[in-house]
Amino acid sequence: MNENKSDYTIQTAGYDTEREGIARGEICTIEYPSRTVGNPRKAMVYTPPGYPAAGEYSVLYLLHGIGGDESEWYNHGKPQVILDNLYANQLLKPMIVVLPNGRAMPNDRAEGEIFAPDKVQAFETFESDLLDDLIPYIEANYPVLTDRMHRAIAGLSMGGGQSLNIGLNNLDRFAWIGAFSPAPNMRPPEQLLPEPQKAAELLSLLWLSCGDLDSLKNVSDRTHAYLSQHSVPHLWVEEHGDHDWPVWKNGLYQFSKLVFS
Repeated sequence: MNENKSDYTIQTAGYDTEREGIARGEICTIEYPSRTVGNPRKAMVYTPPGYPAAGEYSVLYLLHGIGGDESEWYNHGKPQVILDNLYANQLLKPMIVVLPNGRAMPNDRAEGEIFAPDKVQAFETFESDLLDDLIPYIEANYPVLTDRMHRAIAGLSMGGGQSLNIGLNNLDRFAWIGAFSPAPNMRPPEQLLPEPQKAAELLSLLWLSCGDLDSLKNVSDRTHAYLSQHSVPHLWVEEHGDHDWPVWKNGLYQFSKLVFS
């Protein structure tokens, strides 16, 4: 599972186009208390068609890029449309998708100098906010399964780096990890996986994808090389594209079909 898989660069026609005559999920904004930051924070939550008919659901935490916030995926990536279409085709396991704001600081809006040191630091602080505040809130307020086999994390660019940093540092919490064009905030591979064989035993899926025209592709290349060198099973998907939404939407489309299976 550590080779480039060209099959995962192919989507069903209209995979991100709203279809008529199918059941739809709902996506809404929630507010949760954050002890990490010291004030309430916002996230978006997608619940699938028929919710809560499935009883208990798995959860995917889906992270945005450095210039976005909890609404970036919704505004640009149409996750609810992609997921609704997959449910209509019976290609998804029942899951809730949580879209957090990965910038854990009192003023977490995507404004001003997005590369300011305090904002970059806030992307690191998000690990505590996610583990100690958001996940407990979701598990207290939604009918979700709470073991690692039913929890996934994935993201684009800065959020892809966060997904690897957080997921691989907390394999007792996450069995499914995805990074779509991860940015340089990702730790070096030796720090990400100091015990590669332990990670290999615990991971159910490690997904890494990037566009072949992406100027940050070297970040993914070095990680893929390290994973291959140490025989850590992973899906490496190199597709035609840049650091942009067609690559990231395909990442969500393909990754979500594989998790919790």
